[in-house]
Amino acid sequence: MENLSFLPGSPLPAGAAVYCDGVNFSVFSRHAFSVTLDIFAKSEDSAPCCSYTFDPQTNKTGDIWHVFVKGLPKNALYLYRVDGPFAPYEGMRFNVGNYLLDPYSQGLANTESFSGNFSTQTPPPHIDGDLAFLTKQSPAHFPKCIAVAQDDFDWQGDHPLNYPLKDCIIYEAHVKGLSCHPNAPQQHKGTYQGIIDTIPYLKELGITSLELLPIQEFNAHELTRINPRTGMVLKNYWGYSTIAFFAPKSSYASDREGIGAVFEFKRMVRELHKNGIEVILDIVFNHTAEGSEFGPTLSFRGLDNIIYYILEDNARYYRNYSGCGNTFNCNHPIVQTFILDCLRYWVIEMHVDGFRFDLGSILGRDQKGKLMDNPPTLEHIAEDPILRKTKIIAEAWDAGGAYQVGNFPGGRWAEWNDRFRDDVRLFWRGDSSHARELATRVTGSADLYSGNGRKPFHSINFVTSHDGFTLYDLLSYDKKHNEENGEDNRDGTDFNCSYNNGFEGKTENTRIETLRKQKAKNILLTLILSLGTPMLTAGDEVLRTQRGNNNPYCQDNEISWFDWSLTQSNADILTFVKKLIRLRKQHPAFLRSEFLTGTQSGDRRKQDISWYDAQGNTPDWNQPSSFLAYFLDGSAAETRAERDDNSFYIILNGGSLDVTATICPPPQGKHWYRLIDTSYPAGEDFTDPEQAPLSENQQKYVVLAATAVVLILK
Repeated sequence: MENLSFLPGSPLPAGAAVYCDGVNFSVFSRHAFSVTLDIFAKSEDSAPCCSYTFDPQTNKTGDIWHVFVKGLPKNALYLYRVDGPFAPYEGMRFNVGNYLLDPYSQGLANTESFSGNFSTQTPPPHIDGDLAFLTKQSPAHFPKCIAVAQDDFDWQGDHPLNYPLKDCIIYEAHVKGLSCHPNAPQQHKGTYQGIIDTIPYLKELGITSLELLPIQEFNAHELTRINPRTGMVLKNYWGYSTIAFFAPKSSYASDREGIGAVFEFKRMVRELHKNGIEVILDIVFNHTAEGSEFGPTLSFRGLDNIIYYILEDNARYYRNYSGCGNTFNCNHPIVQTFILDCLRYWVIEMHVDGFRFDLGSILGRDQKGKLMDNPPTLEHIAEDPILRKTKIIAEAWDAGGAYQVGNFPGGRWAEWNDRFRDDVRLFWRGDSSHARELATRVTGSADLYSGNGRKPFHSINFVTSHDGFTLYDLLSYDKKHNEENGEDNRDGTDFNCSYNNGFEGKTENTRIETLRKQKAKNILLTLILSLGTPMLTAGDEVLRTQRGNNNPYCQDNEISWFDWSLTQSNADILTFVKKLIRLRKQHPAFLRSEFLTGTQSGDRRKQDISWYDAQGNTPDWNQPSSFLAYFLDGSAAETRAERDDNSFYIILNGGSLDVTATICPPPQGKHWYRLIDTSYPAGEDFTDPEQAPLSENQQKYVVLAATAVVLILK
């Protein structure tokens, strides 16, 4: 490039800031001897067209290296090379032979050249790979950072929706998987635009919030194992291995040139917001794609390894609380600033509504790996003024033994509630000891969240997620079937709380398939009508199967993709879910922001919930039971500002025997109507109440085995 001039520049903002007359570059490295900026003309170039080595006297402020390149246009391509001590046993891994990504890069080019090995130099066989010093690397097959000009996009007045969490119904989906199946009706398959194409379906379903598996740039080709069935190399499909935290994944864009992914992601958010749907990102700050000491050097490791990672006492090695080779040093002040800057970027520039933090407990570990009582990073995220209305949801555990469900530190955090998942699964599997536990879950999990000032909506209720069996597989497999992952079926959990209902896998036996559908309706009803924030996994509403694979992180194929033919073959389940969601939205009784306790409510002197056994008496909670019934008083409003609602009588029979249940008598002038009975055939299982009144003197209701019943009071 001609007519470029290099000026001292500014240490802030971090990354590449585009101005009308050039680009300011700023990068952190405390222990570097020197930093070189390489500028490229094309994404596939094997050499830079221009290089500049920073002068520490004029291009450095504190630990920040910076330069302003006058005359450099927007969307310019660049990388760094950093020189410093190469002393792995001391944690120093500087190597001027490595090209490095800017941690703040907002877009990457040439990502299709990713492979499992970024180095062009193979270390001698007598030297451990991480102790070999790289002397030369070609950037031809290395992604390039893009100096993105954000102001070019027209948001048309858009802003984050930020719905109250108690009003939300979350739908967890994969950007590619939602629209790339061969039978998918979407025109732009497997892309952000494909998500836009699914909006009519999502609106009709009734969800409020779309939670996307990781969309920050990752290397889908980092795996080397073979699918033993197909002979094909497996891929990183889920994306929990981030390379560039500010950059949307370019392969998810229809336009993969330049900043096409940035603008297409923004269009997706804008159009979802126009249609009343929030966007929540699953974000991975617990580790990076650089892996263990034998992993590739891409960015952080080459910029300042001892700052960005938690190292063992022998600093050659990484503490591995993520199960992925390294652990991000989240509570170091430099890394904390990086995390906050990243979250603010996705809220301010990309308009997202919330984040789900993968293995969130790692964000509460100190620089030695110990769990902290008051982790500054978690507290700062919760209290940050820009993020104040942004949803923050923790996976409140990690691979290092931390388990903090109900006790996640940092203030206003919501949590994935795996206790809800397991208790619902066990009850509907027929375990007779879980009625008491289920009663706690459907009323908001007060045992977990009431003690620290949080509310029922801080419990993200789920029964399935991307990690584990789908709903159909939960009812169709006793054991996992992960052979196609190439790990001899050793991967994935063995604790599934599943039951195949008489046959392992899909069957032509209509009796078994009918029972599975009935139990699926039971589980979906329990999920959507319980107090808390429900999360539905994409495809469960049409009984998508993964053929028994409970860990398909490497299956970028029809095992993982949304099979759109199921919207027709399982249209009855889809209709049932739509009605459930509409029922939840219409009735404040299911949306309370306070726990259901069975005590008097305010000055109305009413019980918000009353429990019954099959004989209509107060249950003996110390006796095992697979039966649960409760009266939900819709008139026991929490505040005078809330409108009164209908009351409901909900009966859950998880056992294998029919139960003749005594119904509590309706108040004077009121009548019970059957709203839902999951044992009825499609079309009759969820009825218009006016079509199914109970007789005036009816005090008994036969609840068939493995059935859920909802009566409404009118």
